[in-house]
Parts: sequence; structure tokens; C-alpha cells
Amino acid sequence: MADSFIEEVSMGIKQTFTSAILFTGLALNLATPQSVIAQDQTTANQDWSKIETKAQGQTVYWNAWGGSELINEYIAWVGKRVWDDNKITLKHVKVTDTADVVSRVLAEKTAGKDAEGSVDLVWINGENFASMKKNGLLFGPFSENLPNYPLVDIENKATTTMDFTIPVDGLEAPWGMAKFNFIYDSARVDQTPNSSAELLTWAKNNSGRFTYPSPPDYLGSTFLKQVLVESVDDHKILRQAVTDEAEFKKTTAALWDYLDQLHPALWRDGKQFPVSSSAQQQLLDDGEVDIHLSFNPGAASSLIKSGELAPSVRTFVFDKGTIGNTHFIAIPYNSSSKEAAMIVANFLMSPEAQARKQDPEYWGDDTVLSIAKLSAEDQKIFSAIELGVATLPPQDLGPTLLEPHPSWMERIEKEWLTRYGQ
Repeated sequence: MADSFIEEVSMGIKQTFTSAILFTGLALNLATPQSVIAQDQTTANQDWSKIETKAQGQTVYWNAWGGSELINEYIAWVGKRVWDDNKITLKHVKVTDTADVVSRVLAEKTAGKDAEGSVDLVWINGENFASMKKNGLLFGPFSENLPNYPLVDIENKATTTMDFTIPVDGLEAPWGMAKFNFIYDSARVDQTPNSSAELLTWAKNNSGRFTYPSPPDYLGSTFLKQVLVESVDDHKILRQAVTDEAEFKKTTAALWDYLDQLHPALWRDGKQFPVSSSAQQQLLDDGEVDIHLSFNPGAASSLIKSGELAPSVRTFVFDKGTIGNTHFIAIPYNSSSKEAAMIVANFLMSPEAQARKQDPEYWGDDTVLSIAKLSAEDQKIFSAIELGVATLPPQDLGPTLLEPHPSWMERIEKEWLTRYGQ
């Protein structure tokens, strides 16, 4: 068993446990209109050592994006660490679209499978979190009771408590910061664009040298949101749910006009789009395009280090800012390994795991922690991390633009598929 602390399994497959291992004192009230599954405060504050004891021997099926070997290797390392420390078996269920996971948990609830669900932990944010919260599919609140949560920089990183305008309410644990950026090959690009408008001009002047992944790939969808945010004068409208069809058409008109101009200048004349961010990365490496999209400011340095992109690759952002958010870990309401899932979530927020995650050799993802809250020893570990030649320093990343309400992305993705889907 010690040699099999993590196993990669296909989507939707999970062993059947003989009994559900429920968090002591948890009340599963799926009829509650608040969509939040409450737990007794005495239970929430119980001794962490009791949770650790109950977690030993449990198996956690972690549904997480599997499109990056670097990230997959990081998750494998997490599996080794939680096995060594807590005898928890972590199984990475590789997914391509988290919406499929949400649909599966919802189907289980509809079928009355309120225990021994197929998902114990899910990498999530945005519209998928909003959907799970709305439909009462989440366990918790739990995150603020994790021992490492006080180290999170909730004071300066607002998106650790507000997920795409939706309050987190302790239903998911932050474990990484993301900021939209562009990776380009400096051997082929002399002057980088400073806005979506300049990117349109650049694309027209360099026909076929840019593209973006087909939505609902998260990077393709984020590109659409970036253009939308830059084209809207009153951003308050984007913080609210879409309720009016006329308002949606008026607000997104500039986005569709932009794309209608952009697409003829794209790779393959905009008649075909990369199916994923990984596919677009390969296009950059093959020299078919000059610019790639990323949600990780350290990704370029990591990809150079791993040999997946050329040493001439660099990063740029727009002068007036790019979209930023936090990605989280959540536990479905019907998980049979809630204690072990909490142990994994807590470890992911530890200085050890966060420092390794920020190191471009292992991932290059920015930490959710406040460095000032860490011990002197842990601060030294973070300060010693070499961010890499292609990583912009924090002061050069520009302002962070907030995500629109999830309903905007849902509507935009559907409209995009209607207009441009193959």
C-alpha cells in the first residue's frame, strides 16, 4: 500500500465503500433554501487530531484537470506526502471539463445517492462553484476551520473569499492564484500588444499567427471575458447576474464585433480552433503561432525548464490589467471520505505545498498565502524561489481585473458556440 499512495483513474470510476464515513455531527439538509449544508459548530471546532485519526485509511478521489504533466506530477507528489503523513490514498481522476464533474454529482443527488459519492475532492472555481453551491452539492462550511487557513492572505487577495462575485462561505479552500497573461516567442515577436484593441491590430498585421482555444476551454473562455471587460464602460453590470436578454445583447455587442474582425486573421482563418490550451501550446512550440494564452504568470518559465517551450519564450500582460482569480478545492456533500479530503485541502494550503507549487520547476503557480504571516524559516524558502527568466515580477503584472458574474460566461459560451462553433 505504501507504494501506491496515488493512482490515476479514468473519469467516473470509483470503488464502492461498505459504509459512508460522515463528518461527525454533520447534518445533510438538502432541502435548505440557502444551498449551504450547515454543520454543527461543535463539530466544526473539534480537535484536528480527531479528524486526522478518522482520515487514516480513507481514499480520496480527487477530480482535477489532467491537461498538464507538470501539474499531474505535482498532484502525484501531494499524494505521496499525504500518504506518508496520514496514510491517505489519493487517486487523481483526470478531467478535461469540471462541468462534467458537477453534472455527475448533481445526477447522484437527483438519484438519492447521498453517501458514497463518486467524487471526494474537486478542483473548482467560477461558474462550476456557483452551480454546486446553488444546488446544495457542497460539504461545509469547512475551509476556515482548517489549521492552515489563517495563513491565507484574505486581506490583500479578495478573490480568496469571493469566487467570480459569489461568496465562498467556507465551502471551498483556496490553493492557488491565477492571472491571465500571454506567452510569446520573443524570437518572432518584437513588439507586444498592450490591450485587446492592439492585439486585434497585431493579429491583422500578422495573419495566422494568433488563435485561442475553443470555449468552453477555460483559457478560451477567459480570452472572451478579457475582451468583454475591456469593452464595457460600466463594470458594475458584469458583477450582477444576467437577467435581461436585451441587456445581454447590448453589453456583448462590442465583443461579437471584435471577434468578427479577429477571426479572419486567426490561425487557419478562424475556421478551426485548438481544442485545448495544451493544443495551443503545441502550436506555439511548433512555430505555427507566436502567442499562447496562460492563467499562470510562471507557466512560461516552467515550460522552458521542462523543455516544452523554447528558451526565447517570454510573458506579457496588458497595461490596464488582465483578469485574475483564485482556484479552489471543494468537497461534495456526498463524499465518503470527508475527513481525508479536509486533510488534503489543508496540506495544499501549507507553506511546504505552496512553496513547491510556486517554484517554476514544479509548477510556478502563485501562492494564496500571506508571506508576512509565515515563520521566518518559511519566508526564507519563498524568497529563495527563482521565478525564472520568463516570469514577470509582481509589480509588472499590472492591475487585476475582476471576473464577471458566472452567468455572463455561461451565456457567452453558448452564444459563441452558436456563432462560431464547428
